[in-house]
Amino acid sequence: MQDKFGRKITYMRLSVTDLCNLRCRYCMPEEGIAGKMTHPQMLTEDEMIDAVKAAASLGVTKIRLTGGEPLIKKNIVSICRRIREIPEIEQIAITTNGTLLPQYAQPLKEAGLNRVNLSLDTLNPEKYARMTRRGNFEEAWTGLMAALDAGFDKVKINAVLIGGFNDDEIEDLAQLTTRYPIDVRFIELMPMYDSGDFGQDALIPGSVVLDKLPQLKEVLAGPPGQVARMYRLPGALGKVGLINPLSHAFCSECNRIRLTADGKLKPCLHSNQEISIKGLDLDGMKEKMREAIMAKPQQHEVMDAVHRSDAGRNMNEIGG
Repeated sequence: MQDKFGRKITYMRLSVTDLCNLRCRYCMPEEGIAGKMTHPQMLTEDEMIDAVKAAASLGVTKIRLTGGEPLIKKNIVSICRRIREIPEIEQIAITTNGTLLPQYAQPLKEAGLNRVNLSLDTLNPEKYARMTRRGNFEEAWTGLMAALDAGFDKVKINAVLIGGFNDDEIEDLAQLTTRYPIDVRFIELMPMYDSGDFGQDALIPGSVVLDKLPQLKEVLAGPPGQVARMYRLPGALGKVGLINPLSHAFCSECNRIRLTADGKLKPCLHSNQEISIKGLDLDGMKEKMREAIMAKPQQHEVMDAVHRSDAGRNMNEIGG
């Protein structure tokens, strides 16, 4: 289905939980979520599957499972397996902090998961613990290795660029692509959750990666809707990607909608507009999804250190 600006919507990000086993400083407060949602407020597994069926009937072919941390969802393997049974869905991916992948990588692969994006902003164990407030770097690294061993179609690292925190590790993170068959994608920090840790100096452009790695060579553009500009180091097994939502917004190519764990469709990540599908039958969900797709704005408002996102929720509550 196309929106009113001619963009073909083929991708839905499905948040299965707003909870997480880490407390990353740009995502959620140290004490966790205030006023946790009750089970009746959250989508059931059957409702999630109906939502995917509704999206598939409108042309969605790719699903990304997100959170919070999706691997703390006890029925995550079942959710994945049931999505795989929907004929129109060609690709299932997941975004995770990786700490539980040693337990779940192989079962998810067998359930039909195709791709894994692992959030990893630093290779320094002390900095990792400081950023995540409770995480253990070795657990995340072991999770990355488990994903590689499981044989997914693609494994990617997502590293949020933060001035004064990890801009001195750009070279080390990119060099992972020369050692492993992975893509490392650097993502500009979005001004959404304000933990008080990040001032204007933290918001650095993705172009700093090109400044530090002049040997990168741009590769051909990927499929429609791909938001990352891709590069490769000489002789590398994988690629380096730049995702620049602030310095080079990609709204004109946006092919996605988002569904929160409590059943709210978000036509745009950086808009507070939400359309509820909780409690609806399949036909009702289809109608609301059509409404959400046609409600997608042409572009989001300007974001920078002064102008924050209008999303209305933190990333863990929307789906990272």
